[in-house]
Amino acid sequence: MTWDLTALFKDLNALDEFIQALKQDAINFKNQHENQLSSLNANEFLKAFSEFERLNEGISKVLTYAFLIFAKDTKNGSFYAKYDEICTKISQNLLFFELEFNQIDKNLQENFITNAPKYAYYLKNLQKQKSHQLKLDEEQILLRTANTGAQAFARLFDESMSAMKFKFMGEILSEEEILSKLHNPSRDERKMAAKSLSKGLKKHQHLLGYIYNMIKTDLATNCELRGFSSKEAPRHLDNQISQESVNALINACEKSFEISREYYEKKREILGYKRLFDYDRYAPLSKDGLKFEYQDAQKIVLDAFNAFNPEFGKIADEAFKNGWIDVYPSEGKRGGAFSHSGVSNAHPYVLLNYTNESRDLFTLAHELGHAIHQKLSYSVGFLNSDTPLTTAETASVFCEMLVFDYVIKDASNAQKQALLARKLEDIFATLFRQINFTTFERRVHSHEGEISLDELNKIWLEESRKMFGKSVKLKDYYAIWWSYIPHFIHTPFYCYAYSYAQLLVLALFGLYKSGKCENFAQLYTQFLSSGGSKSPKELVGLFGFDIDDERFWQIGLDEVRKILSEFKEIKC
Repeated sequence: MTWDLTALFKDLNALDEFIQALKQDAINFKNQHENQLSSLNANEFLKAFSEFERLNEGISKVLTYAFLIFAKDTKNGSFYAKYDEICTKISQNLLFFELEFNQIDKNLQENFITNAPKYAYYLKNLQKQKSHQLKLDEEQILLRTANTGAQAFARLFDESMSAMKFKFMGEILSEEEILSKLHNPSRDERKMAAKSLSKGLKKHQHLLGYIYNMIKTDLATNCELRGFSSKEAPRHLDNQISQESVNALINACEKSFEISREYYEKKREILGYKRLFDYDRYAPLSKDGLKFEYQDAQKIVLDAFNAFNPEFGKIADEAFKNGWIDVYPSEGKRGGAFSHSGVSNAHPYVLLNYTNESRDLFTLAHELGHAIHQKLSYSVGFLNSDTPLTTAETASVFCEMLVFDYVIKDASNAQKQALLARKLEDIFATLFRQINFTTFERRVHSHEGEISLDELNKIWLEESRKMFGKSVKLKDYYAIWWSYIPHFIHTPFYCYAYSYAQLLVLALFGLYKSGKCENFAQLYTQFLSSGGSKSPKELVGLFGFDIDDERFWQIGLDEVRKILSEFKEIKC
């Protein structure tokens, strides 16, 4: 059960032929339009912009293919690097376009925007980038050297983590496999897994710390060059969300950490432990086999999606049948899970590391939610399909909720208790833990110069302890667990988007279950199909919510409290 990449290219010859044509088209585009935008009329600009979009989608197609080859086996780093470099050189021919748009007369800009309603929101966001753009020759230098900067260290991180092995009870396990052992019913095995993970990471602390420092330095340099007021400001601009809104989200979550503390106290009672330790956080409450073979998970997902909207089920079924998903762990395969949006003349691609645990069922639902969002957003064009992270995570978490709601309805009390525990732990991981990640990043990136391993470990423990209070004791070895989190390397300040999406989804799902919005499925499909062609505020406004109102976050937090109350009331 692996990817079928022929939807992108039949073979390497087809890839190279495509690249040659794309390269020439990009050169022709530059020769025709550089220093000429101000002389175009509105229709000519729209035609040029459409060609700009087509060329960018072509570059994305090549990069998608190369990246998936690498993700399947990270020993193919040289293959990925080769095509990444080729695409960088092609992109140099297009770099002038958006810079030049922001330099032409404002009245002409507005005329172009008015005549291109499909791309109006994209172009207005482009205008907001002007103050952070550099001169063309400076941007060309940064683009040309990008593959040897942060991107190179991100690749080194991926290759290092994929190659890492962990000793466990006579076996040699990958990162994904050792992490899955933290969900084992046996407390002794969970404890051994935690120690094995820590021991394995410890051997690579210097390398992982150095990589993180290079990412930190690269971000600081980029922010200085582009005139950003803070290290997180570029992310907020990309996410189309204000610093004030992010602060309000973080404050609301930190004030609600008592929810997780109350849950873990109850879990300790149920397990009969005197104290919970870090390796007990994901201890299953049910011993009656909450596992899902992949074939069973497929059926559950299809049933749950079809019950909500047959279009969701249709896309998921297509994914299962047509090689969209690479399912199981394998040697050299990248850890974790993702859905890559691909391109409109192919389809999204989903990576899993499926191990038959209950969490794998919900990971499948999560990534298929992304794939559905990506597939639906093809309708608004390549450039508009790119959604800000805050709404990109919404479909994934919503689909998790659909599957959870489907599974729990026929469960016994013991199974309901276990499933509700699993759901609360997932919510805490997506909501509160991501806030801890964000406050950790804030402290790390505010540190002047390189930061020592001791300081990184200290900050990580301090921030991680906030959501648990006295309900869970984090052992000293937990201090190095920051070092395997890929978002810190690939996308600094990404993590609050998960929290944002979790609370938004809880509010939306509560509205859906209430029955107060009769055409909810239709509105939600419209929401996803819009991709990034409208602002998050406008999209969420379809449901009558205002994301700029601080009280909005409380709607989602109140839904978490409801789930906690239901969990505590179950009698087994």
